[in-house]
Amino acid sequence: MRRRQIIQLTAAAVAAPSLCAFAQSDFPNKPIKLVIAFPAGGPTDITMRSLADNAGKILKQPVIVENKPGAGGSLPAQQLQSSAPDGYTVAQIPLGVFRLPYTTKINWDPVKDIAYVINVTGYAFGIVVPADSPLKSWTHFVGWAKANPGRLTYGSTGTLTSPHLTTELIAQQLGIQLQHVPYKGSADLAQAIVGGHIMAAADSTGFAPLVESGKLRVLNTWGEKRLAKFPDAPTLKELGLNIVQNSPFGIGAPRGTPPAVVKRLHDAFKTAMEDPSYVQALARYDMVPMYMSSSGYTKFAQETFAKEKALVEKLGLAKAS
Repeated sequence: MRRRQIIQLTAAAVAAPSLCAFAQSDFPNKPIKLVIAFPAGGPTDITMRSLADNAGKILKQPVIVENKPGAGGSLPAQQLQSSAPDGYTVAQIPLGVFRLPYTTKINWDPVKDIAYVINVTGYAFGIVVPADSPLKSWTHFVGWAKANPGRLTYGSTGTLTSPHLTTELIAQQLGIQLQHVPYKGSADLAQAIVGGHIMAAADSTGFAPLVESGKLRVLNTWGEKRLAKFPDAPTLKELGLNIVQNSPFGIGAPRGTPPAVVKRLHDAFKTAMEDPSYVQALARYDMVPMYMSSSGYTKFAQETFAKEKALVEKLGLAKAS
């Protein structure tokens, strides 16, 4: 009996890697869930749905987008910590994930506990005001803020997101105080500024349709050069601020996801990025494909983790130890 048990256990041990290899080679054999960090209707949602549709055709399984907004864009990465490392749950990784441990107590590591699959794009950001605002230019904005410390209200897509922290960095460099109002995403933020609930908004170019329809005005943008859609809006660098923010983001999987599965996902999403429909979806918001391989994205995560620590400390937002 003992000998038979030994033989059975040995056979199971030999078979397990083979079954695992078969499961990986068969991947995917069911739908994949892609969790994104912002609500439906905004630029992240619209562009990621285009990417997911393209990837689904390549993988021959649907890639289903699930919106999970809030908590500064960190909820999808948090969900990876409790998901099986089999490739069937993947998530958008916004830049805010890398500053999370410095501002919030968490029991996981953004670098070590995520398998980085591919970086796909980044945002084009700017600050906008209502078209009828008396703040006609960035000079007016800064002047009013200096004359009225802490009274100029601006919204962002959430506390500790890139729009929030970059605006606070701008304010710090200019010596002005602003009042921050967080929202869950671009759609909510757009309703707030058009409705007159806040004086300004810092966001990605989800505001583009409202600018084009004459409801909002762009005061500045945050890239290396001016945006094609808003050629009259100066960059922060042109305004004397040495700040560039494009907040690259991509897709991650749970730690321990087999390399073969990561590669299959990477290859599918890379091909999906090259589809004209995705490039066109990005162009609606002055976004462009921004590819990083799995290894390149992992290195970016390591470097960004260190940079975000310095930014959080500079703004005095680090959590108490």
